[in-house]
Amino acid sequence: MLDCPNPPPVTVVLDPYDDVVHTRAALASHSPQHGRLTVHPTPGTDAAITLAHDILAALGKPVPLAGYRHLDPAPAWAIAAAWILATPITHLTLLRAHLLTPHRFRDLLTLRRRTGVRLVLVCHHRAMRAFLERELRQVDHSIAEASALLPEAEPAIPERQAPHTARPLANRWISLPALTTLKAFDDATGPCRCAAPMAVDRDFFAPVPSVTEAEVAWRLHRGTAHPYLAAQLATATFTAASTTQLATAHVRDLGPDGTTITLHDQGLRRGCMTHPVPAWARPLLRAAALLRRIGAGTGGPLFHDSLGGEGLPSLTSFAEDCRLRPPQPPRPKLHRTRRGTTPTPKEPAKTIWPVCTAHYGLAWARAEPDLMQGCPYPPPHTRKTIDRRKKGWLPPDYGLRELQPPR
Repeated sequence: MLDCPNPPPVTVVLDPYDDVVHTRAALASHSPQHGRLTVHPTPGTDAAITLAHDILAALGKPVPLAGYRHLDPAPAWAIAAAWILATPITHLTLLRAHLLTPHRFRDLLTLRRRTGVRLVLVCHHRAMRAFLERELRQVDHSIAEASALLPEAEPAIPERQAPHTARPLANRWISLPALTTLKAFDDATGPCRCAAPMAVDRDFFAPVPSVTEAEVAWRLHRGTAHPYLAAQLATATFTAASTTQLATAHVRDLGPDGTTITLHDQGLRRGCMTHPVPAWARPLLRAAALLRRIGAGTGGPLFHDSLGGEGLPSLTSFAEDCRLRPPQPPRPKLHRTRRGTTPTPKEPAKTIWPVCTAHYGLAWARAEPDLMQGCPYPPPHTRKTIDRRKKGWLPPDYGLRELQPPR
């Protein structure tokens, strides 16, 4: 169980006149990428699960959580702690703290003890509630005036406002060749404790184009609040692994600093390999491992919900929700009508998930029929083919001749 032995003291900020200037300054300090989180609680409710959802929403995660009991706050608080630990959050500022109830304040102290975050409570009242004063006597804390810690926020100047980062691929489907090999024939194997070589030593390289990395990361971070689901899809995108390979990953297979992950297959495909984790995917994998430690306290499958959720979406359904899919069959050519107008092409109604044996190494496995359903065959992710592709020597549907399906 994760526990911070010496969490920072709690800071209580008194704003007796409920000055809008101080509230505006606290909201302006909200910057998750710089480690500062400001939470404005949902008005009209005192449920602990609602406050946990407010924290997740401030982290950019969709709420409410699905798959757990409706009024059980424990999973939401555990997931919030995992995301805070996996991201650079160091300060958590809570507005309207004078409306806290005892059970919500205890959950906040538990979150502080798990994560070591610096908790700042802004009380918009002349005096703290009696139970809050009593609880604060048991923890290290300090009291400050709002005028000292929350100065007036500078007015926004149009010339100084940073332009929003453009997302040229926003709201568009992204076809990732790595997802072509996600579905497989075989079943998951048992746990493996081998010393797997690095992927580069086996001439395997990440198949994610650098142009789409930023957009894929943006969608996975905001597509779900479940760390294991986002981490599993992220791993599939930069390893081209199948679901059976992903099922072999345990917490111990993730490097201590989250920069490598080992996947196993007992020689069925390319053998066990240790893949480097790109920078955009490291917080996702760290959050999955941390949630496993929070929920179970021991190691276990990395891409498995340790909180016992039910009815959660499958990996392919989550990928479709994020508008990520393998390359689809080419659309039929559009013919002009009698009036000479060109009909508007329509988006495919259903994503096709092929079953491809491109990465299988054993002859009997490659003998299984490919179920490509018209999808283009993926290229092997090796240095030779990558270099040839950069020089324009390969068509987009290139594959090794011995791995191509029979005509």
